[in-house]
Amino acid sequence: MGIDANARLAGLEKFRREKGLLLAIETSCDETAAAVLDAPRGVRSMSVHTQIPLHAQFGGVVPELASRSHVERLGPVVEDALQKAKCTFGDLSAVAVTCGPGLVGALLTGVSYAKGIAFAKGLPLVGVNHIEGHIAANYLSCPELEPPFVCLIASGGHSHIVLVEGYRKFFLIGKTRDDAAGEAFDKAARALGLPYPGGPALERLALDGDPNAYAFRSVLNEDESFDFSFSGIKTAVVNLLHTATQKGESVSRADIAASFQRAVVNALAEKSLRAALLSGHKKLALAGGVSANKALREAMRNRAEKAGVSFYCPDFRFCTDNAAMIGCAGYYALLANESSPLSLNASPALSLGDRSFL
Repeated sequence: MGIDANARLAGLEKFRREKGLLLAIETSCDETAAAVLDAPRGVRSMSVHTQIPLHAQFGGVVPELASRSHVERLGPVVEDALQKAKCTFGDLSAVAVTCGPGLVGALLTGVSYAKGIAFAKGLPLVGVNHIEGHIAANYLSCPELEPPFVCLIASGGHSHIVLVEGYRKFFLIGKTRDDAAGEAFDKAARALGLPYPGGPALERLALDGDPNAYAFRSVLNEDESFDFSFSGIKTAVVNLLHTATQKGESVSRADIAASFQRAVVNALAEKSLRAALLSGHKKLALAGGVSANKALREAMRNRAEKAGVSFYCPDFRFCTDNAAMIGCAGYYALLANESSPLSLNASPALSLGDRSFL
């Protein structure tokens, strides 16, 4: 059962010719999101339901609860996006959905919903890599940005330095070998007794601290490679706090937060800038949930300006998981004659640039 190959190609060709409305869906983790786009960078509407209050009581994302919440909220979120865009399902010309990486149950919710719409309405369907979506968030905020450029994607699950050679062509330069930057922020925040979500809470606490109070170091972050390691820095924070408790000593939580943030930010900023300079393109972009961290944005902007490199980063509303960025990446995929079959499945470990789902 499904749209046959000829119908799929006909729908894709019609979309490429008419460049109509695209509905995008994002359910990779703990945000239920939908958006309607009328061009690759034309966001007509956005709707997001956050699960932060749901998971805060557990101190982190509970996959089963995330999946159930997506099932409950996805329909209303899509309806809200359509209403804001002043359109109906009948006005749509294509559907884009995050198919990976992410939590498998959460991904399946969005993929199944998107496939249902595509089948019922006979629309082209395109699965989108979540990491590529984060990169595309920059296009929504920076109309002058065009490939090629180097992009740092820093989030709770990923820390990648990527050469964006084209809208659909990516080359991985470096990545974390253990914890992602956002993951390290959350774990350090938990050790400091901060509430979920830990990253923003740690950033706020760091404002009152001395970033030079403690030297949290990682040999890998200081070498000539483009890979990162944040697990050791996080563990150093935990050990410092445990040692102080055992000795009955008092420590400044704000100083620890500021010093930890400085160590992570310096590693991310210095390696990504070096990659941009060596690429020869002298354009550096930032993306992912951690791109909302003001210390990171400022550090990368200052370093880029001093080195004569143009710096780009998305508006705050496009930093965390959202469907507009997925729609942007999906729109460019469809214009490049790429679409997915109705056999599209969730791929929780999908790698950057993988086209096996198309």
